[in-house]
Amino acid sequence: MEEHVEMVGRAFVDHYYHLFDKDRAALSSLYQQTSMLTFEGQKIVGVEEISSKLNQLPFDQCQHEVSTIDSQPSSCTGGIMVFVSGSLQLPGEEHHLRFSQMFHLIPTPQGSFYVQNDIFRLNYG
Repeated sequence: MEEHVEMVGRAFVDHYYHLFDKDRAALSSLYQQTSMLTFEGQKIVGVEEISSKLNQLPFDQCQHEVSTIDSQPSSCTGGIMVFVSGSLQLPGEEHHLRFSQMFHLIPTPQGSFYVQNDIFRLNYG
């Protein structure tokens, strides 16, 4: 069970940041109408609003470097909590920005997962 949770968490994180860095518009497929994103304290609900927020970020490209992935089964049947830390490199920026992000993944009837909760914060300091 624990190995399955770790494997799903890692696969999701790899997929999510690949899409974010290469095809950000495709991220909308990972959310549903009930999905919630808190981005630097701003609360956003629903696929269209989340997609709009992510696609309107003031940079076209970036490169995520994941340092850690911690995954746990959630009390929701088959759900998985995933906590990520790492850094991202923006074009033209000399320094990497440290970030933390938490995802609550919920299984779908089709056998995949969607993001119910997504919390993102840059780590200053």
